[in-house]
Amino acid sequence: MRPSAARAVDFAVKIRVNPQQTGIDTNVKHSMNPFDEIAVEEAVRLRERLKTEVKSIQAVTIGSPKSIDTLRTALAMGADSAIHVEIPESDPAPEPLAVAKTLKAIIEKQKEGIDIVILGKQAIDDDLGLTGQMLAGLLNWPQATFASKVEVDVAKREVVVVREIDGGGEEIRCKLPLVITTDLRLNVPRYATLPNIMKAKKKPVTKYSAADLGVDLTPQLETLKVTEPPTRVGGGKVESVDELVAKLKEAGITAV
Repeated sequence: MRPSAARAVDFAVKIRVNPQQTGIDTNVKHSMNPFDEIAVEEAVRLRERLKTEVKSIQAVTIGSPKSIDTLRTALAMGADSAIHVEIPESDPAPEPLAVAKTLKAIIEKQKEGIDIVILGKQAIDDDLGLTGQMLAGLLNWPQATFASKVEVDVAKREVVVVREIDGGGEEIRCKLPLVITTDLRLNVPRYATLPNIMKAKKKPVTKYSAADLGVDLTPQLETLKVTEPPTRVGGGKVESVDELVAKLKEAGITAV
């Protein structure tokens, strides 16, 4: 079982555009992407339910040397080992297709087969929500996105997943191997205890470069400019409907 553990700007940080207007300011606190944290938690819960049927849990991240802290968090939550595809601090964040190709290369490199890959449905910094779907396409595996409930039938090698959709939930049945992306309602991640944080320091972390995996992480898209939304203008109060209509007319708003 392989959950993702991406490093992203911490959810409590107010996002600001950098002075160059090439992206967001990344000189702020980072932590594990919340949706990936849910993915790690679900992998651990599946092992708690299925016991020895889950042979191992391996967390994966692609990022700068600082991303090791994110992997240590995943290991403290219950992952057995981790893989770090290291890129220079100055390199731009890899795009979803490059991430999917990297994960595919890692999966194909494993001697023991992988049955389930669990990813967050999206990263909270770019909100693209594409990697899981692309990975499933590249592997030619079934996919269950926006999962709010996961039930595995080991004997039948099937997984029943309830997906979050507009207006409710959709229950689907998939064959293993499978790619799952997590939604908020799937679980509430646990806090890593101090003993587990200490144990995580001794768990193995395998490092690869993009060249080791035969993938190219060079961005294919160019960001021309990033700007903050315009400042909202304060509203005003009117004493009557006539005054409201007059102000609308002044603003150039007329009835159709």
